[in-house]
Amino acid sequence: MSSPTLDLPGAVPAPEDSVDRGVPWHFGDPFAEQRSAARSAVLVDRSHREVIAVPGEERLSWLHLVLSQHLTELPDGQGTEALVLDTHGRVDSHVLVAHHEGVVYLDTDAPSEVTSALPTIGVNGRQSLPEYLEAMRFWSKVEPRDVTSEFAVLTAMGPDAGGILAGFTEVPSDAYGVRGLPGGGFVRNVPFRALQTYDLLVPRESLVDWWLKLTDAGIRPSGTMAFEALRVEALRPRVGMDTDDRAIPHELGWIHLAAHVAKGCYRGQETVAKVHNVGKPPRRMVLLHLDGSVEVSPEIGDPVFHGDRKVGRVGSVVQHHELGPVALALLKRTAPVDGELMAGDPEEERAVAAAVDPDSVPPDSGEPPGRVAADRLRGR
Repeated sequence: MSSPTLDLPGAVPAPEDSVDRGVPWHFGDPFAEQRSAARSAVLVDRSHREVIAVPGEERLSWLHLVLSQHLTELPDGQGTEALVLDTHGRVDSHVLVAHHEGVVYLDTDAPSEVTSALPTIGVNGRQSLPEYLEAMRFWSKVEPRDVTSEFAVLTAMGPDAGGILAGFTEVPSDAYGVRGLPGGGFVRNVPFRALQTYDLLVPRESLVDWWLKLTDAGIRPSGTMAFEALRVEALRPRVGMDTDDRAIPHELGWIHLAAHVAKGCYRGQETVAKVHNVGKPPRRMVLLHLDGSVEVSPEIGDPVFHGDRKVGRVGSVVQHHELGPVALALLKRTAPVDGELMAGDPEEERAVAAAVDPDSVPPDSGEPPGRVAADRLRGR
C-alpha cells in the first residue's frame, strides 16, 4: 500500500524497484535531511513495515519458544529485538518487539518471509511471518494476527526528537522503553548508537495527523534515503540486504541484542549456542569506505576481493552526508581489515577500491567460553 504522506508537498516516492517503495524516499534534499537528523530532528514514514499483534494469556511464553530472544519476563511497557531463524540457525527475519497493554507487537520489513514451519506448507519451503506464527500456534492461548492495515510506523530521529515528542506524549528514556500514545498506539525508544531514535506505532487512520502535528512542531520531514544512510552508519543490518542465505546472528552483531545464547527450545538455537560457546562465526559485518572518485558503485550481493581472492559480500550501499559513499559488508574472518579491498562486480564494471572502517571491526572476545572450559578440563 502507498502512504498518504506521498501526497504531501515535497515528497518524492522511492523507486518502484526499491524495498522502500510506497513511502517517501526524500523531501528534496536527502543530505540536508541527514544533517538535520544529526543536529536537530527528522521524521521518517516507515509505514510500509509489517505489524503483527500477539494477544493472549500465553503470549510471552509462546513467543519465547518461537523467537530467538528471552521473552518470558518481558514487562508491559518494554520492548526488545528478536529473530526468526531456520533450523540451521540462519537468519530468516528480524523483528522489533513491544509489549504494550497486554499485547505484544512485532514489526518487521515487508513482505516478511521465513522458512516454513513444516515442509508441507508454504511455497517452495517459505511462508510469510504471520503464516508461520499461525502454524506454530497449536493449542497455545494466543491469537497472532496481521494488523498492518490498522497501524503504521513513524520514526523520529535526532537530538531534539525526544523533546519535541514530549510536547505530545510521555517519552521513554530507557532503551526499548514503551509508552502509550494519546489516541492509541505507542512510542518506543530504539537504541541507534549515539542518535536518539523513537518509533511511533500510530493508528493508520491517524498517520497524516501525527505527521502534520510533529512536523508543525519543528521535526523536519525526511525520507527513507536519509534513514538508510544513518542505519548503515549505526551498523544496523537489514535482512535481505545485509544478509544472505548463510548469515547467522553472530556475524551481524545480533547476539545478546536479538538472540539469547542461554535459553533453548527455539528453532536454530543449537547453532546459536554452539558458535557462541565453542566456535567463532566465519564472517563479520564491517563498514566499508568506498572510492568516491568514480561514478560507479557496488550493488547488494556483489563480491568483495582482496587481490584475486573473494573475501566477502557487499550489503547496503549508501551516500552519507559526512562519510561519503559507504557500505556494510560481510567479510571472512581471515580477510585483512587494514589492507585495500575491491568491492563490486568487475565483470559488470562496478568494482571500486574499498577500505574497512577500523571502528566498525567487532572486538576479538578471545577464545569462546566453552572451549576455554574444555581446555581447563584437559589441563591445558
